[in-house]
Amino acid sequence: MSYNAEEVEKLKHAPPIPGVIEEILARWSPRAFSHRPVAGEDLKKIFEAARWAASSYNEQPWRFLLGHRGDSTYQKIFDSLVEFNQGWAKSAPVLILSAASKHFAHNKSPNHFAIHDTGAATAYLVLQATALGLHAHSMAGFDQEKARAAFGIPESFHIGAVTALGHPGDPDTLPEGLREQELAPRQRKPLGEIVFAEWEKPAKL
Repeated sequence: MSYNAEEVEKLKHAPPIPGVIEEILARWSPRAFSHRPVAGEDLKKIFEAARWAASSYNEQPWRFLLGHRGDSTYQKIFDSLVEFNQGWAKSAPVLILSAASKHFAHNKSPNHFAIHDTGAATAYLVLQATALGLHAHSMAGFDQEKARAAFGIPESFHIGAVTALGHPGDPDTLPEGLREQELAPRQRKPLGEIVFAEWEKPAKL
């Protein structure tokens, strides 16, 4: 059975949760992307959202390398992906590589929260994309050192993650196993397994 984009969005939408903003409920990580380009104005809004994420000492340790399909930045990021991720990410019109400064600029001391903060900025980026009718899929399946060498990223920066970004595509373009995952309902652990008062003792909510 085939599904159109609107039907897939309904399948992947989280159950209604009173008070939780719509972008969180609607966000999911597709592997099927349309070849339709992402508008420059939308990308600007997406990165503005990331820019305003919170960070330790307002360090803003994140850096983002932005690749559009067909340019050299995209190709370098794509070449660093493991074969499995290349198999589906090739449909995404945008690939983004994040990095995080290991040290605070004001005193050069280690910033142990740089990756945490870069993840927060990426979450803002993804939620803004969702608000614009786009989707993103971040992945760890890539060769960090290959990406570092391709862009000359200094050792003073952690390599973060690669994020594919674009408009949702047709799940039928995916291999059978991935198509099933694309159409499966989203699931999450209950709050009692992740919110504690004491270790492994659920907090009262």
